[in-house]
Amino acid sequence: MTTFLLVPGLCMGGWAWEAVAAELVARGHRAVPVTLAGLEGRDGAERGAGGRIGLAEHAAQVVALLDAHGPGVVLVAHSYGIFPALTAADRRPELVGRVVFVDTGIPEDGESVVTSLVGAGLATRIEDGVVPVPSELTGFPDAQRERYQRLGAPHPGATLTDPAELTGAWSGLPTTGVFCLENGLSLEVARALHATGAPRFAKLAEPGVTFFEMATGHYPMFSAPVELAEILVRAAAGEGASLYGD
Repeated sequence: MTTFLLVPGLCMGGWAWEAVAAELVARGHRAVPVTLAGLEGRDGAERGAGGRIGLAEHAAQVVALLDAHGPGVVLVAHSYGIFPALTAADRRPELVGRVVFVDTGIPEDGESVVTSLVGAGLATRIEDGVVPVPSELTGFPDAQRERYQRLGAPHPGATLTDPAELTGAWSGLPTTGVFCLENGLSLEVARALHATGAPRFAKLAEPGVTFFEMATGHYPMFSAPVELAEILVRAAAGEGASLYGD
């Protein structure tokens, strides 16, 4: 049995992983969907916006969950979620069996969401300390739109502008990237990035790093939850393609 810690992206709580978590449990695993501070719902987010919920608070939550459920946790992060998740993995690498990046990039020390490839353009969306729940979602399944609008919460803006504090301790961990082809990420793009020779992309070709591609949009937990759960189980077992198919 593997424990999967599921960290959601922008404006979402643990509810976003409901279908994936159910499938993982049905396969005999433990699933722990995470609701980060300020994202407990629309009312909770509005209360949180009055104070200052930053990236440090979100990372501390994930650290506490690793402490409670490790070692060997498969830490799964979607989009924004990679920032608190990777920060936590950097602090507790001994408790993490693998980090799974779901349609997201690799933060570097000192980089914030709004200065990264993940969050390009988000700074302009921060209003009164939060990013409102988006009214339009590209590649989002129509059947889930109402649920997202009802359960989604304004996202604390400071978590997007605070810089990540990473020592590099996480970099020795096995990792898996899940690319959502309809959102533009793919093995081909990853190979092109690695070919630039930039140090931040060197890990893409290292041993223990695997990849999967999904023919879906940026929200596979809604559009293809059963397929995503299967990929997570395979990733936990070390399966997946290497960058150059070796």
